[in-house]
Amino acid sequence: MFEIDPNVKAIVSSGYPDDPIMSDFKKYGFRSVVAKPYKIQELSEILRKVLAGEIF
Repeated sequence: MFEIDPNVKAIVSSGYPDDPIMSDFKKYGFRSVVAKPYKIQELSEILRKVLAGEIF
């Protein structure tokens, strides 16, 4: 993902909490994580923080 765009602001989402990407998302290049099922308010807050640069 970073090979294409080093400034990408990706968020991972899954319904599988045991997925290694969910527990170590930064290692895989993601800025944040949101577990399914999620509420729209939860996703909205994470998107706001990532886009505002509050989450690195």
